[in-house]
Amino acid sequence: MKQILPIPGLLLFIFIACNHTKTEPKKMEPTATEELAFASGYSEVNGLKMYYEIHGQGKPLVLIHGGGSTIPSNFGKVIPLFAKNRQVIAVELQAHGRTNDRGTDSSFEQDADDVATLLHNLKVDKADFFGFSNGGTTTLQIAIRHPELVTKMVLGSALAKRNGVPEWFWDFMQQSKLENMPDQLQTAYKEVAADTSGLQLMHDRDAKRMVNFKDIPDEHIEAIQAPTLIIIGDKDIISPEHAMELHRQITHSELAIIPGGHGEYIGEITTIQPDFKESQLVVPMIEKFLDKE
Repeated sequence: MKQILPIPGLLLFIFIACNHTKTEPKKMEPTATEELAFASGYSEVNGLKMYYEIHGQGKPLVLIHGGGSTIPSNFGKVIPLFAKNRQVIAVELQAHGRTNDRGTDSSFEQDADDVATLLHNLKVDKADFFGFSNGGTTTLQIAIRHPELVTKMVLGSALAKRNGVPEWFWDFMQQSKLENMPDQLQTAYKEVAADTSGLQLMHDRDAKRMVNFKDIPDEHIEAIQAPTLIIIGDKDIISPEHAMELHRQITHSELAIIPGGHGEYIGEITTIQPDFKESQLVVPMIEKFLDKE
């Protein structure tokens, strides 16, 4: 049965999403990840050396970042909380952070296939997924292309249709320039990337993908059977109407509209204010949804 978790609503935007802690990756493929409190490494994935981190123990929860982001810039505030009760698998997608570029344009479909291949390499047969922003769109594609992998999924500020954002967004993307990318995101990338000259390429790949974005067909969305929690901020770039439509289309879904902007509900790096409190994060709500029978 569908359930709506209401809280006030309106709109705001931040182009792409981020990074902030520097770690030295261990080049390894853990075979007993459940015994490791923290591990990081690279995996050969469809022409990429894909960077991943594994935190905690328990049922797997895969975190998929947004455009222009890295693991810590999107999820640095929430990983320690999720990892208290779960095995958190966080990834960096093509050209983002510590993952290299394969020399081809980015697509949400390819990102979905890359995540599926990584999980195969890590011997993870099934997991819960939480994708934020562009990562939410990638998570939708995982549910469409690899439904056998998905137990439950959380879509944070995910876009499925062009009309899900204001018309000015598409004009902005057409004219997007690196110098307009928030300083926090540029700094976050440089803190972890082995070659910081890749910042321009990451920006260009993300911008081109959004300029060429096409609606996900209704029949693909309506075929999703995985229980789904849809989250947006009431000042998000994603419109409440779009979130409501996703909620109507995905049979086993719930909807929550949270006070704040794009990613504020997970402590995304560009949203952090001096008065930030952990209690503002939606981790307890997500855990309640994921743990529900």
